[in-house]
Amino acid sequence: MTYDLSQFHQVFFDESAEHLEAMESILLKLDPGAPEQEDLNAIFRAAHSIKGGAGTFGFTDIAAVTHVAETLLDRLRRQELALETTMVDALLEASDVIKAQLAAHQAGQSSDPAAADAVRARLEAVSRGGSVGAVKVDKTPSPSSKTSRRFSVRFEAPTDDPGVASLIAELRSLGEVEVAQPAKGRGRRKGNLQAWELRVTTTADEAELRGLLEFVLPAEAVVIERLGESEVVSADAEAAGDATSGVAKEQSDATSAEPDVGYGFFEPLPVLVESKDESFGFFDDAPGMPTGEPPSSVGRRATDQVDVKEGRAGRRDSDKVVVAPAAQDASSIRVSVEKVDQLINLMGELVITQSMLVQTAERADPALYEALYSGIAQLQRNSRDLQEAVMSIRMMPIAFVFSRYPRLVRDLASKLGKQVDLKLVGEHTELDKGVIEKIADPLTHLVRNSLDHGLENTEDREQNGKTAKGTITLSAFHQGGNIVIEVADDGRGLDREKILAKAKSRGMPVSDDMADADVFALIFEAGLSTAEQVTDVSGRGVGMDVVRKNILALGGRVEIRSQPGKGCTVSIRLPLTLAILDGMSVAVGNEMYIVPLGFIEESLQPAASDIRTIAGKGVVMQVRGEYLSVLRLHQAMGIQPKVTEFHKGIMVILEAEGVRIAMFVDGLVGQHQVVIKSIESNYRRVKGISAATIMGDGKVAMILDVGQLVRMATEKPEALRAA
Repeated sequence: MTYDLSQFHQVFFDESAEHLEAMESILLKLDPGAPEQEDLNAIFRAAHSIKGGAGTFGFTDIAAVTHVAETLLDRLRRQELALETTMVDALLEASDVIKAQLAAHQAGQSSDPAAADAVRARLEAVSRGGSVGAVKVDKTPSPSSKTSRRFSVRFEAPTDDPGVASLIAELRSLGEVEVAQPAKGRGRRKGNLQAWELRVTTTADEAELRGLLEFVLPAEAVVIERLGESEVVSADAEAAGDATSGVAKEQSDATSAEPDVGYGFFEPLPVLVESKDESFGFFDDAPGMPTGEPPSSVGRRATDQVDVKEGRAGRRDSDKVVVAPAAQDASSIRVSVEKVDQLINLMGELVITQSMLVQTAERADPALYEALYSGIAQLQRNSRDLQEAVMSIRMMPIAFVFSRYPRLVRDLASKLGKQVDLKLVGEHTELDKGVIEKIADPLTHLVRNSLDHGLENTEDREQNGKTAKGTITLSAFHQGGNIVIEVADDGRGLDREKILAKAKSRGMPVSDDMADADVFALIFEAGLSTAEQVTDVSGRGVGMDVVRKNILALGGRVEIRSQPGKGCTVSIRLPLTLAILDGMSVAVGNEMYIVPLGFIEESLQPAASDIRTIAGKGVVMQVRGEYLSVLRLHQAMGIQPKVTEFHKGIMVILEAEGVRIAMFVDGLVGQHQVVIKSIESNYRRVKGISAATIMGDGKVAMILDVGQLVRMATEKPEALRAA
């Protein structure tokens, strides 16, 4: 029976990405002078798992790189080598190459062999204790003579188990495999077990072959007989064979040297089979099994950390290996993001339908339809609970974003010649997956700016009485229904006078008596940079404006606090989710619009004396001594209002991008929690509108893009009046 292993490729890619992330995280924390033994073991296990899966699926380029990395890690954990910074650098470079290889295979393309050869050479050099810089990659290894051996391999496995196909695929990385199924003369079955016989022709010796088989099967279940051997000459046997065929030997050595450690050999296939007197666990490595325990108790390492909240596999605790009982079901499953999004969309439709039922039932007599009112009240409670549960599925810890910055800070600090300590606070704070994906780039810009512009070099810090090592702190916490992310440094802070001078030189409307917050906000203007020189890191003035635009597109806002000589803090305030919005509905003419609550400061009915007309600014309203530009929403939307006199309508005070305006509407309707529907995917982009929703009466209401409305009111009042 033939099995298509390609259906499991995505699982391998996902798990390999997790292993690489774990490797990189631990490598960045390692102290070269005194590395923790368990940290070295954890990195080795991660590399070992990637190599096992790569061999299973025939990704020999990945197996070759991880094999050399694993050899170095094995020598380190056995204390045959002392850890050095050059080794950490080489392993991080190998991680980058493996990521590129995984991306290439995932896209159905070929990876760069030159990069793989270079990193393998570098790993081999540091593993031997040689000079990294002296390494030259020889892409044409000389022919070598090796002995080809032929073996008969017999074992028993559960009937129709896909693990056999994976095992055969792994054996084929050693040489040619001929399958005889079932084994002649050995057709007896024990329970649901099937006897197998394979004929393997390989240059590997019996120990390597047995090591690979016993990595998957219990030792007593495998019988190997040598049938013969011959001399063969292979031009690339040494170059490619040692890396790919050597998989089995390393696995055997690793398991024999460290019996209490479990490895995930293509971990996503938990096959736990029980018979009356025997049990085989394919893709097991007897993890955590006490010495001497019979094979019938062999289980696989639990992959119960697959987290549907993330739409991908969650992080495993590399320090703990759990044995899953044979009868135990997995406590969680891997679910695609598309399915989660579909579930959330259906939940939104249910909320809309429930709102419609409530609005319809309000017309009925409560005395006559008491049971109906009771049922609808129960439906509301259940819908709310279900909505919260479904929304929590998309919530992910912000550690998924924060985890990329230790490597970024390490590499950039080395490039700039600075000493930096990165602190992460609130990593477990949860945020909607859609927000997390879009906040990564803005945060990267902020971290790079803090490191390049914010932190002084070592000499300047010491002259100013600071520690030689600067500190960048990334923190996240919940506040008032939003999440706040802060990037803080203890560097030189922002230079108010330099920012003002730069803004004046560019003809921007600024004054010396501006508030600090307004001056600091100028750094978000496109093209404005206070850097003394342009580098490949920053200084072109393009980046901070992108940060602000991206954050505003998420419905958030950004603020800056700075103290000269003490540092700078950039605060980003974001909604927890992009699927549901708390908003205030306002009426204009026969239409209803939703204003996100986060942008509303207050609403009031103005007196006629509060309204003024100022040349160049148009109509303004006085609010406690401050004059705010007035935006007529009916004018911006091009509709006929029911109220035209300001003192008879309502002014909603909005704040976005540090600017406050007064928006004139006919009246307030009420506060709602609405399900966000994309208007661009169903129609087209509309100026001043960010999305749409369906109200309880079935009508569509537009959700206002407050940031754009503020810009319309303050930057182009004459164009708005003309409209």
